[in-house]
This record gives sequence, structure tokens and C-alpha cells, in this order.
Amino acid sequence: MKLKKRLSILLTAALFTSLLAACSSKGNGETAELPPQEPGQYGDTGGLTLPLVDKPTTITYMLPSNAKDLGPSKLVVQELEKRTGIKVNFQTYSPQTYQDKLKVIVASGKLPDIFTGLKPAELKKIGKQNGVAAINEYAEQLPNFTKLYLEENNWVIKSFGDEGGNIYTWPIYQLNRKVNHGFLYRKDVFDELGIKEWTNTDEFYEALKKLKEAYPDSYPYASKSLAGIFRDWAFGWGMGNTDQYPAYFDEKDSSWKYASVQQEHKEMLDFMKKLYSEKLLDPEFLTDTQDSWTTKMTTDKSFVTFDWIGRLDLFYNQIKEQNPDYDLRYANPVGPTGNIRTLPEVSDFSVAVAKNKNTEASLKLLDYLSSPSGSELMTIGVDGVNYEWGEDGFPVYSELADLPLIDITVLEDRYGMWLEGAYLRPDHRSVYYRFSEKEQEAQDKIVNDNRFEPLDPILNFTDEETSKIAELQTSLQKSAEEFNAKYILDSKYGDAQWEEFKSKISTSGVDELIAIYNEAQKRYEESE
Repeated sequence: MKLKKRLSILLTAALFTSLLAACSSKGNGETAELPPQEPGQYGDTGGLTLPLVDKPTTITYMLPSNAKDLGPSKLVVQELEKRTGIKVNFQTYSPQTYQDKLKVIVASGKLPDIFTGLKPAELKKIGKQNGVAAINEYAEQLPNFTKLYLEENNWVIKSFGDEGGNIYTWPIYQLNRKVNHGFLYRKDVFDELGIKEWTNTDEFYEALKKLKEAYPDSYPYASKSLAGIFRDWAFGWGMGNTDQYPAYFDEKDSSWKYASVQQEHKEMLDFMKKLYSEKLLDPEFLTDTQDSWTTKMTTDKSFVTFDWIGRLDLFYNQIKEQNPDYDLRYANPVGPTGNIRTLPEVSDFSVAVAKNKNTEASLKLLDYLSSPSGSELMTIGVDGVNYEWGEDGFPVYSELADLPLIDITVLEDRYGMWLEGAYLRPDHRSVYYRFSEKEQEAQDKIVNDNRFEPLDPILNFTDEETSKIAELQTSLQKSAEEFNAKYILDSKYGDAQWEEFKSKISTSGVDELIAIYNEAQKRYEESE
């Protein structure tokens, strides 16, 4: 009798539980309400209350990734659902095919809840048609967006928004490392020959001459940047702009100019022409492939170049068995300013949110990803779950200890971290900011002496201006690059050809192009 009574009680309890579940669930099995979490349970949310939604919500998030599987088994997907109440269905395509897929999806009109990668002009157009959310209209619900982009960086809307003051793109905060590119040199060869690292352009030239004397069959300076060499070197001559080059902002008279017709540009070309004529500059500097350039920089064919700081260790690891003394180091800048480019603290990857029933949930998710808590999750992980803090203040991933290198691509593939378009505020304790000894030397060399060119304003163009710039820019840049090449490679080219080129390109649209930039600059200043 006791056993029957106990079974009866258990069955009654089970029935009661199932009835409760039925009353509190929808037909799709989603719970109607989510319980609130303890404040601070997941660190600093920037003022957001977790969970972000009252009931379980599923959103789609489209971005480029080579990660094999971003399903429910991934740590990031699990944690986001546990913390926010939002199940994120990442829709990913390889970076090589992503833009094609995006075009098809945008044309269909069936936008994912969150997506990235549209050109700013196209995104603004869709925003004006009410296809994507104007983020500023939801600012009261978004404490991290408000703090970072309406208060601390209040230029963001006037640079990335439309003429009506609406912004449709969610920026990325402090992604860039301070120093990421620059001149690199073979310190082992310099030391062998008793050559000191240059501190100015004249010493740079003398160093190349000594290298040529010691290695007659070499071309001391090699490049794989093709026509990009003119943009890369331009910062040292005070004409640099990473995104708009050859257009750049001249701080001396607060106006936009076209680098390719400036006297400073001619002086840079004259210097390159001198290097080329004396066989100090590789004759393939405008056509070289990465493989060919790599061979030159890892043998005795070339000793100086311009590239990414990751190359300092990459080349050593590639060549150390054949040449354990190989020592590529970050060098001082070249050019009269002695400066390199400044990388922006706020970047725009065109992360947008569709206007639909999930708009508020999607925006709150992006706000969480922009908080210190979300930042740590997306770029470091979960403390005690997939990493522990090391003595140097950087994370240690014990289960990845067998890998030769733990970089952000490994973290992306294993955990779903560092997804482009989903890391919105990278944590600078992440492995991405853990510099090797050589990379740290590069940071210190430039940062300690503040050897940065000023960052140019990020202008906001009207639809008409954007169309006109697109119409002019390609042909002008092609003309400039063709002249640059001829001026350097052809010994007959000199002052007469320079004056002729300036006159021709000015009437071909340079004046019209720069007038657009200066008109946009005027609006930028008036909106302050």
C-alpha cells in the first residue's frame, strides 16, 4: 500500500509539473518568462540587465567566417544564450564568397536579424527605406552604445550617420593595435656590416648603399605592396590617409588635398627614382608577388621592406633552421615627418540590425557585446571554463596547449570567439594584443616618442557626393599610379613631365574631387 501511495504522489507531482510547463510555454516550446540574474554575475555589463529578453528568443546573425561549425556546441553560442536569453543562429559564409552571398540576400529583401559588410552608402539607403534600424532611436535601451558613441566619441554619428542624424551601423571600439605596419630591416645583416639603424631619410639611403656594396647582386629594398607603396610611404612625407588616399587632410591649412599633385609627393618620387637608378630599389617593386618577395627577404637578395609586424616572427620561424641568426626588426620611419599612420580607435564594419520583431533584442545583444562582459566573452572566453589567467596577465588555454600557436583564428574555430562582425569591443588582455619581444619593440619605438601622423577626419558624404567620388576616383588614381611608375622607371621623366601631369590630372577631375571633400569637411566642422 505504501508503494502504491508513493507512486500516486509521484504521478500527481509529475502531472502538476507538466501542467505548469504547458501553462508557461508556447507551442514552440519556448518558456514565456526568463528569471532575472544576479547583478554582476557575468561581470560588468555596462548598465544592461541580464537576461536581455523576457522570453527565449532566437535571432540570426550573418557574418564571414571560416570556422567549421558555429552551432549550439560552441562555447560562445552556449554562453550568449545562458547570459542573455538569446539563442544566436550564426549564418556564416567564407570571406571569399561572403559579399556575393550578402548581395543575393539583400536583393531578396529577407534580411538576417544582424548582418555585416554592406557598403556605407548602401546601408544608409536601406536605412532610409526603414529596412534597418536607426540605432540612435533606441539609445535609451543601449547604455554601452550611448556611452561609447554618443558621449565619449560624439563624432561617430556625424561621420558614420546620414544627413538626418541617423546611424545604421554599429561601430567597433578599440580594435586596432597602435603599431601594426612599418619599415622592417634585417638587423643581423646590419650588425654584420656595422651599419647602424637609420634615424632619418639620409641615413636610410646611406644604409642601402652600404648593403649594396656588401651584396652587389642584391636589391636592398624590396616591396610586395604593388602601387600601395605610395600610400605606405606617404605618411613619412605628411600626405598619408589609409582609407581615402590619395585624398588626405593637410593640418597645416586645414584643407583636403590630392597627394599625387603635391610637391611633397614629387620629393618622395624623386627619392624613389634615386633608389631605383642606383639599384637600391628592387626593379620588381611594383609587380612582385608575395612568394617572390618572401624569398628575397629571407635570403641575401633584399634586406629592408615595409610590412605587417607579424612578419617579424613569421619569417624567423620560417627560416630559423637554415639561418638561426636571422633577425628581422621593426625600423624607424622614413620621410621628413619621421611618423607613421595613426589607426582609428573606432572602426566601421557596417554591422546592421534589420527592422523586424527582433530589432530590440538584436540591438540589446550588440550592446551586450560592446560591454566589458561581452568583450571578454568574445575575445578571451569564460574564466575557469576555457581559460585561466597566466602570470603575465594574459589568458592560458590549457586544452590548446598542444598547438604551436594560439591565435585568434584558433579561438574562432574552437570556441566561436573573434568572429568578424561580432567582436565589437576587443579586450586588450586577449592573445591578439600579446606582443612578442620584437612586436613590443615596434610598439615602444613609435608610441614612446609619439611618432604618429594626425588622424584625418572621417567625412560623411551625401548620396550624390558618393556617386561622384566613385565616378572620379578610379580613373584619377589609375592616372596617378601610371605616372608614378613612369616617373620612377623612365630616366627621361623629370620636372617637365611632372608639370604636364599636374595640369592634365587637375582638368580631369582632381579639383572637382577635392572640392567635394572640402565641402564635406565644412559640414563636419559646422556640426561640431
